[in-house]
Amino acid sequence: MGRTGEKARSLVAEDPAFAEALTVVLDRAGHTDDDPEPDGGTRPHTVQWGDVSDELTSGQWGRLIETGILHDADGDGFAVSDPAEVREALGDDAVDTSATDDDDGGTWTTYDKLAAVGAVALLPSYYFDPIRNAVGGTADLVLGPFDAILPFYAVIFVLSVLTGLYTVLFQSALMDTEQMGDIQERMSDIQERQKDARERGDDAALERIQQEQMDAMGDQLGMFKLMFRPMVWIMLVTIPAFVWMYWKLGVHGGGGVEHIAQGERHIVMPMIGRMAWTGAEGRILGLLPVWLAWYFICSFAFRLVIQKTLNLQTTPQTG
Repeated sequence: MGRTGEKARSLVAEDPAFAEALTVVLDRAGHTDDDPEPDGGTRPHTVQWGDVSDELTSGQWGRLIETGILHDADGDGFAVSDPAEVREALGDDAVDTSATDDDDGGTWTTYDKLAAVGAVALLPSYYFDPIRNAVGGTADLVLGPFDAILPFYAVIFVLSVLTGLYTVLFQSALMDTEQMGDIQERMSDIQERQKDARERGDDAALERIQQEQMDAMGDQLGMFKLMFRPMVWIMLVTIPAFVWMYWKLGVHGGGGVEHIAQGERHIVMPMIGRMAWTGAEGRILGLLPVWLAWYFICSFAFRLVIQKTLNLQTTPQTG
């Protein structure tokens, strides 16, 4: 089965209602054989929105165009890209409409929800000393041995590498970047067609496109769910690491600088020079804490290295 057939299968698996929609489009677009042209070529049978608007929603119509199952027939409506493949896909018993119910990239599992609850429960540790001290002290059971053998700046370096690694892994594993790219392309296509309709003053088309845009809002919500799903797992691991650094440095009353050895209370920053971890001397341009800047520099650099080395995709795939 070719690419068009696979797209049809995917749509039906995503929403069983597309099986009926595709059947209607095939029926009203004409037969499989194309019409003969005077020059010996063929002209594909076409269908327009008005031909199927009584059976299809504008969202379904837009989705068929977006996926390429319907393509522009040089201004004479839309033609089905490969009717035979679409018919084969509709008649294929392998189309399992329950697949997306059990394995939907946008659906949160029970574990995802528990991770979200845990991440939210950890947020107060940033603001309340007793909670910060409890979380920081607990995290120190894991991070303390590293701190005992490494200077503090090296511990931050190790943390930044580890957080960069699991951030990329979580995003790659839990985000459906292809689906997100499809949603972005669909919204971009709707906006482009809406702009064209305004320019030519086609009120009927504009009204239809606006309705399609409203239908697509659900897809946008799904994209936000896709983006936020790995975030709760990242927060669940990152918050204790940050709270430990707060606790170690005594930031906001987190226990005092006595958690850092006397000889480790300064760092030599590239192009800046020697700086203290805390206090007025510990801020770049008087604003950004030096320990936070050091963490982000290391994390950003190694995250790019990890992403390129492992060839992981963490952004929407378009085109």
